[in-house]
Amino acid sequence: MSVNQQTHTGPPYGQPQPGYQGYQQPAYGGQPLPGVPHSQYGAYNGPMPGYQQPVPPQGSVRAPATSGTSLSSGHLGYSPFGQGDVQNGIPASTAPMQRPPASQPFLPGSAPVPVSQTSMFQQYGPPPASVQQLSNHMAGMTIGSTSTSAPPPAGLGYGAPRPPTMPGPPLPVQTASGPPTSQPHHVSSPPPPPSTLSGPHPGPPMSGLRGPPPPTHPPQPGYQMQQNGSFEQVRGPQPNYGGAYPGTPNYGSQPGPPPPPKRLDPDSIPSPIQVIEDDRSNRGSEPFVTGVRGQVPPLVTTNFLVKDQGNASPRYIRCTSYNIPCTSDMAKQSQVPLAAVIKPLATLPPDETLPYLVDHGESGPVRCNRCKAYMCPFMQFIEGGRRFQCCFCSCVTEVPSHYFQHLDHTGKRVDFYDRPELSLGSYEFLATVDYCKNNKFPSPPAFIFMIDVSYNAVKSGLVRLICEELKSLLDYLPREGNVEESAIRVGFVTYNKVLHFYNVKSSLAQPQMMVVSDVADMFVPLLDGFLVNVNESRTVIISLLDQIPEMFADTRETETVFGPVIQAGLEALKAAECAGKLFIFHTSLPIAEAPGKLKNRDDKKLINTDKEKTLFQPQTSFYNNLAKDCVAQGCCVDLFLFPNQYLDVATLGIVTYQTGGSIYKYAYFQLETDQDRFLNDLRRDVQKEVGFDAVMRVRTSTGIRATDFFGAFYMSNTTDVEMAGLDCDKTITVEFKHDDKLSEDSGALLQCALLYTSCAGQRRLRIHNLSLNCCTQLADLYRNCETDTLINYLAKYAYRGVLNSPVKTVRDALINQCAQILACYRKNCASPSSAGQLILPECMKLLPVYLNCVLKSDVLQPGPEVTTDDRAYIRQLVTSMDVAETNIFFYPRLLPLTKADVDSDSLPAAIRNSEERLSKGDIYLLENGLNIFVWVGVNVQQGLIQNLFGVSSFSQISSALNTLPVLENPLSKKVRSIIDMLQVQRSRYMKLIIVKQEDKLEMLFKQFLVEDKSLTGGASYVDFLCHMHKEIRQLLS
Repeated sequence: MSVNQQTHTGPPYGQPQPGYQGYQQPAYGGQPLPGVPHSQYGAYNGPMPGYQQPVPPQGSVRAPATSGTSLSSGHLGYSPFGQGDVQNGIPASTAPMQRPPASQPFLPGSAPVPVSQTSMFQQYGPPPASVQQLSNHMAGMTIGSTSTSAPPPAGLGYGAPRPPTMPGPPLPVQTASGPPTSQPHHVSSPPPPPSTLSGPHPGPPMSGLRGPPPPTHPPQPGYQMQQNGSFEQVRGPQPNYGGAYPGTPNYGSQPGPPPPPKRLDPDSIPSPIQVIEDDRSNRGSEPFVTGVRGQVPPLVTTNFLVKDQGNASPRYIRCTSYNIPCTSDMAKQSQVPLAAVIKPLATLPPDETLPYLVDHGESGPVRCNRCKAYMCPFMQFIEGGRRFQCCFCSCVTEVPSHYFQHLDHTGKRVDFYDRPELSLGSYEFLATVDYCKNNKFPSPPAFIFMIDVSYNAVKSGLVRLICEELKSLLDYLPREGNVEESAIRVGFVTYNKVLHFYNVKSSLAQPQMMVVSDVADMFVPLLDGFLVNVNESRTVIISLLDQIPEMFADTRETETVFGPVIQAGLEALKAAECAGKLFIFHTSLPIAEAPGKLKNRDDKKLINTDKEKTLFQPQTSFYNNLAKDCVAQGCCVDLFLFPNQYLDVATLGIVTYQTGGSIYKYAYFQLETDQDRFLNDLRRDVQKEVGFDAVMRVRTSTGIRATDFFGAFYMSNTTDVEMAGLDCDKTITVEFKHDDKLSEDSGALLQCALLYTSCAGQRRLRIHNLSLNCCTQLADLYRNCETDTLINYLAKYAYRGVLNSPVKTVRDALINQCAQILACYRKNCASPSSAGQLILPECMKLLPVYLNCVLKSDVLQPGPEVTTDDRAYIRQLVTSMDVAETNIFFYPRLLPLTKADVDSDSLPAAIRNSEERLSKGDIYLLENGLNIFVWVGVNVQQGLIQNLFGVSSFSQISSALNTLPVLENPLSKKVRSIIDMLQVQRSRYMKLIIVKQEDKLEMLFKQFLVEDKSLTGGASYVDFLCHMHKEIRQLLS
């Protein structure tokens, strides 16, 4: 059906508006650049020019006049529920649902209760009309159409990093009557005539699935012209693009005057906030006991205690589905990707036990003879305990005599509970010398600090700051258990166009500098005295760190090298025969004559062309080859970047990415605003738990196998994931495919084995086991999916896709795959109902809102101010994120600070990410894992402003603040404690940005209100839901 038969008067989606021309946006972490007139925003209390007031989600987007039925709340067109749907709070299918239904039953006939938040907050426009009024009240309004005016131009880039918004946590099962969706999840409306689009009707949520991106289908007629995405135009007028998009009711010319469209009420479509709250209240109080196969864990947003009784904790492994199809045909039909997001060294909360370390002596861990799987709780002992049958490949292996133990009457070994490897899902083995390089035990690792001392680094105060911080930080190097001092040795290098090595041997009175100017053939000029023990050489090291800023204080050298710096660190570790980590502090594009020299190839004109992918690819193969050498030595590279212009993160980040390291970026670094964030990141990066020279392999039981891997690592073959370093924040995402049939009886097993060197130089094996159910009914698959994990996988799949395919192709593939997942559910699991209804699986009802957030992210739909480096940086960052991080990144958390209870420790209840949820008399906090925004409404009471900012009026609040003043009053203490609490939960220190309503920074803030239409042409949640509904109906017809 054509989307644009009727043209719209408003400017097309992403076309810049007159008033926003020239609005520049700060770079990631940079300063705000000069701004925009505010005339463009409508009055705060009226509808925004560029966006119609949100439509009540899900009702039919517009019911044709002929149909005659209206969506009154008495007649909510509740359709029969399918298997897996929840009806009035009771699971309809016989199979037990994994997540208990949470919300109140919807009683037909009672008016739907609007979401609690809406009642609490004053809204930016009139509150959403109740369903009965929709027909008249909304007459003439198109959903999301741009008839009033187009959204402002594509947004700001990254003043603060504005990460792509990310999907939220997996949803708890909500009953159809659910959350803010307090309307049934499908409001049905009469089937529309073919040309009209009946909006997403909230369908009863059902469990969902995901699949590998499906092949893209040819674009529908109306969308051809779009350049940047499947249904959101991005720039430039597009002649035939009528309304805002599929949701717009003006679709399709019909004879006679078009019937008044109905708006979707945002409160009737699935709400992430409600799903998160329901899961917290249902599953936060009981411990999650891992003894049962195929249990879906609580959401990542729920605080819960894990008790390991044979399966790995969800903190280590989360799956897209805990009940996987028995056959590949069924998996292909559903399109739900089967994947696991694995975080092998995850940090556990203090009240959970760390994995036990098992030492089997010289014989090492007991393993299967054939597939080499490690002993685990699923191995079957037979013949009185003399042999065991492998649960992965069924091979029978003799039990070594030292490991023999009798079986009890149930066939379990009598020492079952004494051995972690027989009773727990996660544990460690001490590795024998056979597991070590060159058959000799490793030396403790080394840390080498490599500081750029070019003009920019010295002038900004960065060099002095790093040297001061290192003096104290060296006392906090990672150490094993309760050992007094760390075994890690340290070394120091400074560089600009040449490299300076320092001898800090404890016997010297003063450090000695050696210069290597032949950067084309890098070597380390000294062995003895370069890598030293901190305590032994403390006075010499302190003296060096005092001298470095003075030595280079008058430098005029602006050019830098980069390749030789990594080569120098690698050579030093080779000479010392140990693994280790390089901490490189770098400021500019390496244009000096040297191996790895780069040119400035930044070109915004490539965006939305077939060559856009080259912006994400390295410009030379030099760094790929260097990365391979680093991995072979166990040399991990962490990179701290301080750019004032294009730096080519896509190329410089390659070595970091392939060695398992981390990149941190501080654009336009300024001491006063950025030092806290940088120092906090550096402290955490130096202190965190890390394994070196790591190799990970994932084994599976017969029927499935690991076929694809995503994350920061290197692979020299198809099975082994190699990482020079692996820290407690990094995840590896693994996709599985069928290679045979599975059986419902035996289920499926995964075993992740990680071989690594600890920070004390001990070689260890960490093992995580997980058992999953298998199903022959699609409904069981959809009932046991985890949407947050699914989105984590889909985002990584898409972010890898942009390396080889045009961004539009990647976006279309994502939409198509999700439409296939939901269409398969509709066709095979839901009871027959009108095509005008959108029916979503309970576990997947947030898939559309989260997917839309991924599509609107800067990697897949950049605004004009987002730099190429920002996009490459975000792409690499997301690829190693765990499920909790992608959740907050794509769907940020928005908290009303003025509603916080100053006497309790709890956070105020979160609200949905939409401008209409904000009240101009309140103050809100929004966090996404990289930034924290504090938004201050223009009508906030003077007393609140005084208590929080220490000034007497709104106009005196400074947008330049990067910390809140420390004031002795309950509100100030409460808000600062909330910010501290959020900082502790995240792996990076978030930049604090104060946003005053109607100030130019507000444009940046609004990009994170992900349920609204974005300035770059991204669809609002309501519009996207309509679009998904249309895609699903096309697949079904």
